Amino acid sequence: MSSTNERVVVSVGGSLIVPDRIDIRFLARFKELILEKVRRGLTFSIIAGGGKTARRYQEAANAITPLSAQDTDWIGIHATRLNAQLLRNIFAEYAYPEVITNKEIDVETDKPLLFAAGGKPGSSTDYGAVLLAKNQGAMRLVNLSNIDYVYDKDPKRYPDAKKVEKISWTEFRKIIPDHWDPGLSSPFDPVAAKEAESLGLEVAIMNGANLNEFSHYLDGEPFVGTVIS
Repeated sequence: MSSTNERVVVSVGGSLIVPDRIDIRFLARFKELILEKVRRGLTFSIIAGGGKTARRYQEAANAITPLSAQDTDWIGIHATRLNAQLLRNIFAEYAYPEVITNKEIDVETDKPLLFAAGGKPGSSTDYGAVLLAKNQGAMRLVNLSNIDYVYDKDPKRYPDAKKVEKISWTEFRKIIPDHWDPGLSSPFDPVAAKEAESLGLEVAIMNGANLNEFSHYLDGEPFVGTVIS
């Protein structure tokens, strides 16, 4: 069960916010759940991913002028900022008034919610989420994505891939790439994983399309997903 005033970092994948068009139903359900947990004493730092918005802008620009890795990154960063601003406005009366882009600064606020987005090229939303946890003393980080579990290998390529419900950071880092790049497909960024391990951070990865599982995890109940610790 969660402790009163515990801060939890939540990374919301852009694929949940804008799977194709903006998912108003998901956003309404997400708001309802978060505010229910706030009433029970939790506080949240929520960081948004870029998702399809980022990819569409990147692809459009690249079709006309080949982009450097840094320019590709900048488009992704601005997509995360747009998505984070959308989230912050939905929770306006409960939220710190600005979207945080520098996750290492101290923010003084009595608001229960803080929203964040990408800051600078060369790192991922996962890494930004870990930095938020480090700066704000959070010991739990929830990664809401479009997968139910971490698997021991890529299930799209290997039909015999096995789901993993609980795994150590040491073992997890053996099944993901060593380095991060803007196009990497990994359940959690390798650089972020290394930092999370050093902090003793617990990361839960689950499918955000089923918010009941998110609620179960926050309440310390069994849930569908993977815990890395």
